[in-house]
Amino acid sequence: MNFEHNVRNAFSTHFSRDAAFVVRAPGRVNLIGEHTDYNEGFVLPCAIEYATYIAVAPRKDNIVNVLALDCNNETDQFLLTQPLEFHPEQSWSNYVRGVVSELQKLNYQLTGCDICITGNVPQGAGLSSSAALEVGIAYAFNHLCELFIDRKQIAKIAQAAENNFVGCNCGIMDQLISACGKQNQALGIDCRTLDLIEVTIAPEMTIMMVNSNVKRGLVDSEYNLRRQQCDAGAKALGKTSLRDVSIQEFEQQKCFLDPQIAKRIEHIVYENARTLNAMQAFTNNDVQQLSKLMAESHGSMRDLFEITTSQIDTLVEIINNVLGIQGGVRMTGGGFGGCVVAFMPNDMVQEVIAAIRSEYQAKTGLRESIYISLPASGVCVL
Repeated sequence: MNFEHNVRNAFSTHFSRDAAFVVRAPGRVNLIGEHTDYNEGFVLPCAIEYATYIAVAPRKDNIVNVLALDCNNETDQFLLTQPLEFHPEQSWSNYVRGVVSELQKLNYQLTGCDICITGNVPQGAGLSSSAALEVGIAYAFNHLCELFIDRKQIAKIAQAAENNFVGCNCGIMDQLISACGKQNQALGIDCRTLDLIEVTIAPEMTIMMVNSNVKRGLVDSEYNLRRQQCDAGAKALGKTSLRDVSIQEFEQQKCFLDPQIAKRIEHIVYENARTLNAMQAFTNNDVQQLSKLMAESHGSMRDLFEITTSQIDTLVEIINNVLGIQGGVRMTGGGFGGCVVAFMPNDMVQEVIAAIRSEYQAKTGLRESIYISLPASGVCVL
């Protein structure tokens, strides 16, 4: 499906004029490094070929009109000259309003415009449709109003919109990879400095994302709770962030900690080490090491951070039974449903798909959705 063509056509039909330009902002999958980003640690995501497409044309007034094709053609309208309020009934509207609000806080001069949004990033799957929308909107206004904002700042504005306006206390990873992704590469991110480490993905390997289709009802409240628990853990150890806790230090102190807080800290401390090791393993195409690291990461999310579900664990087991040490698989995203990510040789893809299709629904009563992607480039004007 040609999403650029579709969004241009829908724009013309709805607004009775042509769009001036279309922005494409990709979703992402995180290969390893879960819940480490808001602890100023390390993550290893890549942008994916599934993306949000945003058609835009300027207006001569201060009105912003928005049409969301994938939300039953719902619309939103607001004035740039009035304080923006949270939309109580249309969650998607708040991502747009939040970005505009953050741009205005930074005193960027914005002009009115008409906007049409569509895309194929699966919503609620843990592939970051929200960050793609936020980054896409920020980039659209950047292009429309000639604001000359760099990509890292685009990501920060998008993250602030989700933190301050939408109300989910997310880290920077999702927005940064959507803004800065590179073709055929994952990006290791130091979430304290925002330094980016390019990590090449071998062309003979495939990235597969499988949506468990578990309804993710608790994700925001539980996500914010995990963040509070990590903050409490850092405070208990006298640190500003869990990034500063070494494995040795944690092991010496863990017997003095609240047991639940200790489990959360243990996941973060070891996950940071796994992520740094995985960057090297991807660079060396050391698949056996990656298999081990991804398995350890999943076990830690299941047992220590407690964010997987029985269906997600089943999906990981099915895929792992096929791949063995020839690939890796783990839950990816915030947790409580969503996707698993698997890394495998191209010639094993069909075997893995066949196993999932024959076993997952029979064991869980749910039907999976399977997505395959190469690492894609970050946000752009088409």
